[in-house]
Amino acid sequence: MLSYGMKQVGNIPLNRLPAVISAVLNPWVAAGILLLLLFVIFNMTALSWADLTYVLPATSLGYVLVALIARFALHEHITPLRWVGIALIAGGVGFVAGGPALTVPACPADPSNEEPAEPAPQAAVAAASSGAKS
Repeated sequence: MLSYGMKQVGNIPLNRLPAVISAVLNPWVAAGILLLLLFVIFNMTALSWADLTYVLPATSLGYVLVALIARFALHEHITPLRWVGIALIAGGVGFVAGGPALTVPACPADPSNEEPAEPAPQAAVAAASSGAKS
């Protein structure tokens, strides 16, 4: 949507604020910006329950969808080498999807999760206290 809208708007210099505002108010550009905002919200939600190493490759499926939309909706030419790259991305996502979404840390991050220390044996306590009295 952003691509389609920006092709309608044309080149805009960033130092001309009215041109930038006009571009943002283009319906296609505005819809693209809203979809980007929606993506950020979904990405934050996914990161709240899964690891970055799981979420980030999963978002790479967007590259596949964008390529398909660009090819069939915008009639853009995509070279065979790009299709190979897109297939590699999709294959990598398949590998990542086979693993766990959330890994368990080796060390507890929260000290309250640690097991309490074992109490000192009574003989050691008695020896330490008798040595302190002398």
